[in-house]
Amino acid sequence: MALRHRFVVVFGLLLALFVSWSAAEIFFEERFEDGWQKRWVKSDWKSSEGKAGSFKHTAGKWAGDPDDKGIQTAVDAKHSAISAKIPEFSNKGKTLVLQYSVKLEQDIECGGGYIKLLSSYVNQKKFSGDTPYSLMFGPDICGTQTKKLHVILSYQGQNYPIKKDLPCETDKLTHFYTFILRPDASYSILVDNMERDSGSMYTDWDILPPRRIKDVNAKKPADWDDREYIDDPDDVKPKGYDSIPKEIPDPKAKEPEDWDEDEDGIWRPPKIPNPAFKGPWKRKKIKNPNYKGKWKIPWIDNPEFEDDPDLYVLKPIKYVGIEVWQVKAGSVFDNILICDDPDYAKQVVNEIFENRESEKEALEEAEKKKKAKEEEEAQRAREEGERRKKERGYDRHRDRDHYRDRYKRRDHRNYMDYDHDEL
Repeated sequence: MALRHRFVVVFGLLLALFVSWSAAEIFFEERFEDGWQKRWVKSDWKSSEGKAGSFKHTAGKWAGDPDDKGIQTAVDAKHSAISAKIPEFSNKGKTLVLQYSVKLEQDIECGGGYIKLLSSYVNQKKFSGDTPYSLMFGPDICGTQTKKLHVILSYQGQNYPIKKDLPCETDKLTHFYTFILRPDASYSILVDNMERDSGSMYTDWDILPPRRIKDVNAKKPADWDDREYIDDPDDVKPKGYDSIPKEIPDPKAKEPEDWDEDEDGIWRPPKIPNPAFKGPWKRKKIKNPNYKGKWKIPWIDNPEFEDDPDLYVLKPIKYVGIEVWQVKAGSVFDNILICDDPDYAKQVVNEIFENRESEKEALEEAEKKKKAKEEEEAQRAREEGERRKKERGYDRHRDRDHYRDRYKRRDHRNYMDYDHDEL
């Protein structure tokens, strides 16, 4: 009975998952399996200048599943551009989910790892950095200063970057980046299924003027009391308070035994601070019963704001593209998904990440081999340096002996040629 119950539970979970997936509308999904070359077109952009990069089909140097391949930038310091045409769709009235994975294997110094959604007609053989796009999303790294996530939206032909500074991942493992845009213009950004940020297009992009602005003409009312505490009007100064001395004779001081009044005068004990002295008298503070808080400039409706209920709607999407420049190539792009169901997108991440630990182990093994190779090369370099140093030392000794014998012979000749009779 227990086994039957377990089967029913598992079957129920699988059925629920199937129903969830079947309800999702998948506009495009690419895992770069067999036949991917037929769907993707490599751009000739920069080919005439010798600056065009390329992609190779690989799982990379380390992978949780060596058979799970993506496309990897293959040439250093080049522009790599490739795109795929997809069935045209609109996100009007729908949730838009853009998700993909990227693995920065190359110790990336400076380069992009983002993808783009393109609208209108695109000559894929000429796809370039100048090709208009509707959405650009993903990591960009350059030096120590730039390590951020781009989220750039196009609105009426102009590109608007998100105003937030969003960090991206910088290690050498596979990471999933997910952007979710909803019909109410709210959005979420996930990294490896964990929410990195969220908000609204109305506030986090400078696309429309703000709904509300501060009233720059407002002034604080004359009767506005912003004193949180006031002097207690009922507090009275104690009698004799002003006659309390600031210092008093030290009661513990004693006249020195060798003190002589005739010579030293009348002995007086040194003074010390008076613990009873409290300084100038001040009334106690009490809560102000008329306190209204700190006055702030009020917000008013912005007369320049004009709402656009279709703010979130991108131009109909027709292509997805990767267009990056990298100092060092080696980024593996994979698992591109465009759909309307965030739950399905999460399931894809969970499915791929079943091999997460295997990928980490493969990376650690690769790093060990790399370190061992570097140490071996360093040891060979040290040994070669020592060998050359010894050879140079031997040559110096040989040259020193050669010149010493030469000078001896010259001195001997000079002695023999000298006319001793002149002495």
